[in-house]
Amino acid sequence: MIRKLYHSQTKVSSFLEEMKGNYIPTTKFQKTILSVGSAAIALINPHRGDMIACLGEVTGGNAIKYMREKMLETNEGAKILIEQPRINSRTVCFKTLSEMPEGTVGRVYANFMKDNNITADSRLPVQFIDDPDLAYVLQRYREVHDLVHATLFMKTTMLGEVTIKWVEGIQTKLPMCISGGIWGAARLKPKHRQLYLKYYLPWAIMTGNNAKYLQGIYFEKRWDQDIDDFHKEMNIVRLLKK
Repeated sequence: MIRKLYHSQTKVSSFLEEMKGNYIPTTKFQKTILSVGSAAIALINPHRGDMIACLGEVTGGNAIKYMREKMLETNEGAKILIEQPRINSRTVCFKTLSEMPEGTVGRVYANFMKDNNITADSRLPVQFIDDPDLAYVLQRYREVHDLVHATLFMKTTMLGEVTIKWVEGIQTKLPMCISGGIWGAARLKPKHRQLYLKYYLPWAIMTGNNAKYLQGIYFEKRWDQDIDDFHKEMNIVRLLKK
């Protein structure tokens, strides 16, 4: 027990030190400028992850507090907040995950990352949030984003990203996600827009409302769980296009 407590305290201290090193103090006026500027650039170029990250931080204050409260509603979510685990190449062995049985959460995640040529180290650190507890909540959101994609079997195409943004937006209330769902949908090509309206959007709304709170899932403790059992437990129904 003492070793576990010490290990948790070490991880919390590590994040706190990292957060202090990355933190950039800003006034309300500066936050306003950042929100307008990042929104405009992200709208012009949705591939600017740095601008999307900035927008999420300077506009998401109330939503991030809501996310933390939702995580505290379950033992699993509360444990995440206490232990503050990180998801990156230093904490997750993707070679081990790739050797797990097919159909496990860990294997699904490893396959997704490999198939899409994604590294777990690509998520930017939080910079504009001064509360360490809230900063961690948003950092966690970023680091489980790919896990949400993977466990929902949603590709990283524009159609897939817009769909995930709606699931996340409904569950987290983050303005960045909601605006991403709206403006991202406007960029879809006609064929994809038809699929989006007929299948993806209704599914995203249903999943966002019915599934258990995805940000409160301790994925790292579930690597060996069967993905079908995971879906049943989380009340997730896979998207099936007729």
